[in-house]
Amino acid sequence: MSGRDKQFPDRGDAGWEIDDGPFVAGPGQDEPDFHGGYGWGMDGVNGAGWEPNMDGYGQAQNGMEGYGQGEPAGWGSGMEGYGQGEPSGWDTGMEGYGMDLDGYSEEGLADVDLEGDLPARGKGKGRSPQGRASGRRKSRGNGQRPPRRPAGKDGNGGPSRPKRAQGRNGRGKRRPQRDSRTPVAAAVIFIAAVLLIALLSAVIKKYSPSKERADLNEYYNVHSPEDIAVLLDGQLLEETAKYWDGHVYMDYKLVQQYLNQRFYWDSNENILRYVTDSDVVSASAGSRDYTVTKKTEHTDYTIVKVDGEQMYLALDFVQNYTNIDFTVHQAPNRVKITSVWGKVSTAEVRKDTQIRIKGGIKSPIAADLEKGAEVTILDAGEDWSRVCTEDGMIGWLQNKRLGEPASKTISREFEEPKFSHLLKDGPVSLGWHQVTTQEANGRISDILQSTKGVNVISPTWFYLNDNDGNIFSLASREYVNYCHQNNVDVWALVSNLENPEADSTYVLTHTSARDYLANQIIAAAIEYDLDGINLDFEALSGEVGDSYIQFVRELSLKCKNNNLVLSVDNYVPSSYTAFYNRAEQAVFADYVIIMGYDEHYSGSEDIGSVASIGFVREGVENTLKEVPPEQTILAMPFYTRVWELTPKDGAGEDVESAAEDYLPYTFTCTEEGMQTVENRYTENGAQAVWSEEDGQYIAEYEKDGKTYKMWVENEKSLEEKLKVMKQNNLAGAAYWKLGLERASAWDTIIKYVN
Repeated sequence: MSGRDKQFPDRGDAGWEIDDGPFVAGPGQDEPDFHGGYGWGMDGVNGAGWEPNMDGYGQAQNGMEGYGQGEPAGWGSGMEGYGQGEPSGWDTGMEGYGMDLDGYSEEGLADVDLEGDLPARGKGKGRSPQGRASGRRKSRGNGQRPPRRPAGKDGNGGPSRPKRAQGRNGRGKRRPQRDSRTPVAAAVIFIAAVLLIALLSAVIKKYSPSKERADLNEYYNVHSPEDIAVLLDGQLLEETAKYWDGHVYMDYKLVQQYLNQRFYWDSNENILRYVTDSDVVSASAGSRDYTVTKKTEHTDYTIVKVDGEQMYLALDFVQNYTNIDFTVHQAPNRVKITSVWGKVSTAEVRKDTQIRIKGGIKSPIAADLEKGAEVTILDAGEDWSRVCTEDGMIGWLQNKRLGEPASKTISREFEEPKFSHLLKDGPVSLGWHQVTTQEANGRISDILQSTKGVNVISPTWFYLNDNDGNIFSLASREYVNYCHQNNVDVWALVSNLENPEADSTYVLTHTSARDYLANQIIAAAIEYDLDGINLDFEALSGEVGDSYIQFVRELSLKCKNNNLVLSVDNYVPSSYTAFYNRAEQAVFADYVIIMGYDEHYSGSEDIGSVASIGFVREGVENTLKEVPPEQTILAMPFYTRVWELTPKDGAGEDVESAAEDYLPYTFTCTEEGMQTVENRYTENGAQAVWSEEDGQYIAEYEKDGKTYKMWVENEKSLEEKLKVMKQNNLAGAAYWKLGLERASAWDTIIKYVN
């Protein structure tokens, strides 16, 4: 049995021939036009033979297809397949996976004339017409067939190829069997190719930009036709506005927070207020009309719309009083608002591209950009930059798609309000005169004669008396006349503390009551020829903060129109008093007074100084972050708190406790003037010791099982505070209260406020 028969013992016989030799068909082999290639019939495989010009590895008949690669690819002569050069196919001139004839089966080719028509090694590429297999060589370079050898003795154009030896059955001697490793190698190559393609696909997918488009309604938080996204100075707000009747309406709180804090909404009486440097603007909910002081104006849109608990304000109306510009765009609904003016960084797009939701090619596309489009660079990164388009689309863009950044100045014509203030030419030296009865007004001559350098006096004459806005008054025209005769201005104090039945919150949050209160104050000021008003509203809650500052605005305008100075008393700044809004007070009021005392008081957790120097310095520094120094007055105490400490065991001995904040005593306190407190500790054998840390003398003594301790306010501690005033170029000093100082204190004061 031949080598082929040994490998395929049950597949029948196959005949084959090289080049022009006769075709011997084996069982199942047909169409004997297989010239010049290798072909055999296998009766065990549907009688199909290998055919030239087939697409790929496989049978050309009986509907079977092999691995098709290119055209025409296969195992025959002149075919194109997986090429490895020439002659590296299964025949001369072929390109494909396969081996040289030298490597196919050397022993099987022992009887073949390799010096005959087989070509030399090279890179020839043979093609055969459909249905024809040609194993003839092509000459190198010009593709012409090389000349045949001279005719041999058989009369042909050259010596004939050797005939196959005849076997017992008359058939030619079989060619040795093909190497069985070749199909395995082909399969391995095919699998490798598939894996390579899969790998390339994965790599391409990984590094190719995503074509996914973002859901812009979701991205911009637009869930209904009424919703409209707000893009403010390149930032997409989490909150949305409303788009009604072709106009943008923003929640009043958003307007206050982001655009203009001066819009005030009275939800009790459904009134919108806005105070300018010269007018009070009012509008009612649902109306297209509004008033400017006493003049009525008209718009073509509803100014205020109320939806449940929320009030929405027309952005067009906001723009009347705010330096903003805005444009409205659709798909999705969005309004682009510009409120910050000046230089911005811009760039043009180099080529058509997209901006994406996040920086990265896999992030969804937010918008398409055409070459030459201008974008504003909001945040420049190393590879990607956050940008905003002219129509308000925000996203990330690759830096390589951007041209050179350029600085651009944006501006808008807008006349900012010009607020003015009534300020004294020199330092203010203000003394509070506590008046609780009409009779106390008669002591004004004694009070003034005991002072030096005081140029403003503030009698405690007025306080809120009911929820309608009425005030109680202790004012005296004679008092005012006497002060004026002595070149002292009168800034009458208005308080909210004296009548507990009057609800400050109610009055301030109801526009009608608030207006009435302001009118009552102005009427009294005119009646008594006052020079100014000192507003002293204390112990307010944070919820009334907006209404309180609105009262300051409205009252300031009335004071200005009547040539009255408005000063406002404030605690030392802290987180829980921030709602007093000192910065806005400074815009409307003439003076902001720091009450630089009550560091420790009867309700404190522990005893301590009324006004240590550190407490005063901090109060001034924090106030100056909001208020100009020329409008800031530092108030200082003329009194000392005397602390009476009682041991908790009642026997004069401390009781120990594991708690760190445990106090072994209870305490009470009294307020005493300068001379009184000095008499107290000297009479009880105590000596005051100076504390550099506190900027005060500290005295302490024991009596009847109790301890008395005091941080003394006197001329020296007062001077430390006056130095702070001078060092910070403040507008002046104030003192609580007249009558608690001693005469020598004024000699210290006039050195700093003369």
